[in-house]
Parts: sequence; structure tokens; C-alpha cells
Amino acid sequence: MKSNRGRVVDITSLADLDRHLAAGARSLAGWRLIGLDLTHHGKALQERSVAQALFLGCTFAPGDGEVVRRAGAVVLPKIPDTPVDPYRARLYSPRELYDAEHYRDTLDARAYAWSQGAVETDDELAMALHDHALDGALTAWVDGRSIVGVMGGHALARGSAGYDDAARLGHALGSRLTVATGGGPGAMEAANLGAWLSGESAATLTDALAAVAAVPSFEPDVGAWARAALALVDARTGTDTLGIPTWHYGHEPPNPFATAIAKYFKNATREAILLQVCNAGIVFLPGAAGTVQEVFQDACENYYADPASIAPMVLVGRTHWTETVPAWPLLHTLARDRAMESHVHLVDSVDEAVALFS
Repeated sequence: MKSNRGRVVDITSLADLDRHLAAGARSLAGWRLIGLDLTHHGKALQERSVAQALFLGCTFAPGDGEVVRRAGAVVLPKIPDTPVDPYRARLYSPRELYDAEHYRDTLDARAYAWSQGAVETDDELAMALHDHALDGALTAWVDGRSIVGVMGGHALARGSAGYDDAARLGHALGSRLTVATGGGPGAMEAANLGAWLSGESAATLTDALAAVAAVPSFEPDVGAWARAALALVDARTGTDTLGIPTWHYGHEPPNPFATAIAKYFKNATREAILLQVCNAGIVFLPGAAGTVQEVFQDACENYYADPASIAPMVLVGRTHWTETVPAWPLLHTLARDRAMESHVHLVDSVDEAVALFS
């Protein structure tokens, strides 16, 4: 993910294109025209400079595509038989991913199945283009936001004390920061839920926790688990929260309490970007291998960072991080005598973690 330099204009509808052309645009340099039917715009395009313009998945009248290509534009055609749009210019909403009654029929499930069976070069290209396009959408979404990450295990059941604690953490942090998670179930879902309701009372959060606890886990029925959350999501507008999941982990469905979802095919890309966007720091709740990976990937970034760029790392659960999964002793040793040392914390409760972000 990187910031765009210069003038970049995303055109995603014919009405948008016509408005820009009517305003007197003579050059399309830096424009990205995405998924448009341009069969009746050939003359308008030929009357303007299209050098350094991108036409992504657009439809042209016969010969027009070659004309704009020869004029200096980059033309990438539609890729057939893909469940996702490789050129999409926005993040996903929960309802886009859960777009069918039965989970097996949803976009989320179809995209995962396709990614596991994809062996053709066009499929690999489509996934790479999709993740690249998502980078641009995510860059625009996070711009100007102070984002705090909450990482933790995906197996944490709704209705458990740990789930409720993660939701309270998200609720408190969401009142002053934008909360981002790995976008999956468990602690991630709980933090997104709490942040989504951060504009509401603690009592409202308690009611929501009771409602979703009726379906404690996404196993054995992802559809029932998702519907319990979507019933709440459809009933109110909450605070913006971010989820960054991956189709690499097909056993971790995306949680519906992330209002914006950047779902990637490549997990390595997803992990790096998830840590990168958390410019206000990260809280690590008890977790296993995936959470440990995130702890030390973030530690590596802080270890080599310019002192002004170091973001807080807060590990919650002294017994977990010193005995069950003893990551803290190594992290503490790495931080010793480095600029990051004062930014690395081990606490026992979510209240202590919240106080560090006050």
C-alpha cells in the first residue's frame, strides 16, 4: 500500500466520466477508468489525449481499444470467469461478501473456492490485480485516520469472558480512534463489534453481545453465525471499523462488524498491510501462532523504525504472554536499549490497555 502522487482520478461510472468530460478535460493522464462500457464514447476519447490513462476491464466498440492503446493508454481487458472484480475501486461491505442466504452460495465462499482451484495464468493475474486494486481503495479509506489495531485469536467464542473483554476494548478505543483487526471471527470480531457500537452506551453493547452469543461459533454453520451478526448490522448504522482478512485462511470467515473490509488473496500482503495501517499502535490479545507472528512482525518494524515512527505495542494477559505463549520475554529482550523500549507494554486487563491510548 502506498500513497498516490500526482493527479489520480478514478472513474467508475459513465455519469462520472461524462461529468468530467463536460467540465472541459482535455487530457486523461492519471485517470483510471474501471469497468465502463465505452462503446459509445470512442469519438470523445479520440478527441482528447489518453496518454498515461488506465482502462481497466472496459468494453470498447470494435477497434476503439486499439486506438486508445496506440495513443499511449494502458488497456487491461476483462478477465472472464472470476467471482471477484479484479479492478474494483472500493473496499467490500459485509453485505457484498454475504450476498446469499446460504454461505456456500455467497461471494465470500465462491471466491475462496475459486482461489483454491485457480491454476490458470489468468486466474493468478486476476488475484494479483484484485489485491493491487484493493491497495488503492484501502489507501484512500485510511487517509487522515488514526488507526489502532486489535489482534487476537480467531477461535474465541461469542459469549465467553474473553470475547466480551475484546468487545469492551474495541468499544473504548473506538470512541477516539478507528479500530482495525484481521477481520475474522473470535477476538477480531469482538473488537470490531465493540468499535462499531462505540457511539452507543455500554448497555447497548451488552445487549448486542447477548444477541450474538445465541450462535457462539462459526462452526459448524458459517451462515447462521453471520446471520446473527448481520441482523444487528442491518438494524443500525454504527461507527466505521476496518477488517483486513484473507482468503488464504478459508476456515476464518470475515466478520460483519467491520464496516469496511479489505479482503486479500495473498496472506503475506495482507499481514504487512494490516500492521502498516495501524499508525496509532496495536493491542495484542491472547492468541496462538497467527497472533505471535503479528507480534514479532510488528516488533521488527519498530526495531528498525525511526524513533518518531514507533507505534505502541500492548500485550494483554501477563500469564498468557509469559507462560502459555512466552512471547513477552523475547519481545522485552529485543526492545531493551532500543528506541522502542518505552513503547512496549505488558498489562493484565483491557482497562490498562485502554489507558495507554488516552
